[in-house]
Amino acid sequence: MNKIERHKVTSSDIASIGYDDASGTLEIEFHATNVYRYFSVPKETYEGLLATPSPGKYFLQHIKGRYAWEKVATP
Repeated sequence: MNKIERHKVTSSDIASIGYDDASGTLEIEFHATNVYRYFSVPKETYEGLLATPSPGKYFLQHIKGRYAWEKVATP
């Protein structure tokens, strides 16, 4: 998979997020842990994560536990 360009977000939990339209892959860099990829994520979910005032809360409510994932790297 190609490198996914991430954008910084204001969050105590999440440092940056990125999305690959072609594959529906969401990439999230967490402040405290690592970078993870979530698969088959609808674009609307990514856009919601970008738009929310609380990315960490949105992640817990709409992404965590709902999509297959893999650890990519340490930040």
